[in-house]
Amino acid sequence: MLKWLYPGMRVKRWLLLALAGLLVISFGVDLLMEGRLLGDFARPIHRLEWWLLGDEYQHLAGMITMAAGLLVMARGLLRVFHSIAGALAPDQEGRMAEIIYARRSLGRGPRIVVMGGGTGLSVLLRGLKEYTSNLTAIVTVADDGGSSGRLRGDLGILPPGDIRNCLVALADKEPLMEELLQYRFTTGELAGHSIGNLLLAALTEITGGIDQAVRGLSKVLAIRGHVLPATLTDITLCAELADGTVVHGESNISHGAGLIKRVFLKPARCLPLAEALVAIRSADAVVLGPGSLYTSIIPNLLVKGIPEALARTPAIKIYVCNVMTQPGETGGYTASSHLRTIQNHAGKFIDYAVVNTGQVPYRLRARYRQEGAEPVVADLEEIEKLGITAVGEDLTQQTEVVRHHPDKLAQAVVRLIFSAKGQYEKVRYINDQQNNKEQEFTNVKI
Repeated sequence: MLKWLYPGMRVKRWLLLALAGLLVISFGVDLLMEGRLLGDFARPIHRLEWWLLGDEYQHLAGMITMAAGLLVMARGLLRVFHSIAGALAPDQEGRMAEIIYARRSLGRGPRIVVMGGGTGLSVLLRGLKEYTSNLTAIVTVADDGGSSGRLRGDLGILPPGDIRNCLVALADKEPLMEELLQYRFTTGELAGHSIGNLLLAALTEITGGIDQAVRGLSKVLAIRGHVLPATLTDITLCAELADGTVVHGESNISHGAGLIKRVFLKPARCLPLAEALVAIRSADAVVLGPGSLYTSIIPNLLVKGIPEALARTPAIKIYVCNVMTQPGETGGYTASSHLRTIQNHAGKFIDYAVVNTGQVPYRLRARYRQEGAEPVVADLEEIEKLGITAVGEDLTQQTEVVRHHPDKLAQAVVRLIFSAKGQYEKVRYINDQQNNKEQEFTNVKI
């Protein structure tokens, strides 16, 4: 405690000011109590006040003195807070209220586990982190293409790409930090590699495992939640096509010449992290998707122990269907087709399906059609026949790319969770938030 009094701490003057304010408050209270609180100690000061103001203004003087003391003490304590905050986090001093809100208020939010991979998962996480910090992302590690595939082949590590995207999505970061981690080299031997992938690869070498590397980078980025690889086993994703052909490697599956009959892992016996199973058991909700059906979502469900944990957990299970079909994987699939495929691979455990019912602009549909993709048909009645509650909403983001809107998707998921828990006041609050945002958007357009 004495270190607070060391030179250069820049808090002593403000602590003294706060103590002075407390002393002034005491004089004010004593004046209201006609000298019964401080006794002889304050008598000379009270005599001066009585001489100046007279007995008839004694109580008014006491209240004014107390108010002045409160202002002085508040000023001192506020400066102490700013001095400490500026020393601990100089770049975050202006955001201390936001940081405290994130850690305290969001820490009371629902416990949500999200499973998948690719860009779809990071989109959902960006939205959910505004409602809760009790998030756990279980990320597929079957990627063998691009930068992740090269690092996997060269260094023998698990692919870091999808994990990096989730860390960045959950990070309480400055824009420059996100830009740095997502930056990709364009020339030389490092062409195609992102800084974030290389950083995770280096941390894996230093710590001895990608799970430890993720924990280390999570602390640096101060992420809201946890990111876990689905397994630490070096796995290969394989697909059996309708004609019996077997395709090896995640990056080759979407380029196959036939319809996918099923996907499986090699080796088949791969175990999940214990933390992943604990998160599933204690969750309020488990969310699958959005993401590539065969290469991002189902691989997690093939890890031994995860389907069993999903079947036993009391959490509600939600599937978020993609907005568009994916060439080489889900061409011609409706929303119910996605769900049937999941049931064929991992059983019937899904309670709700969140499906986009908003319209995709014609110009975007025409462009995607050239690539072999179409909007996923929201056949809600067929979903209900599978024993799954269908939730249809406009979830799209109006950009040059057709994808889910982070806020709309997060609100739809959180509404389902609060409704399932009977917390209808929170549901109304989320609805009001969404209506206000839509009104603001309308005003901007006008």
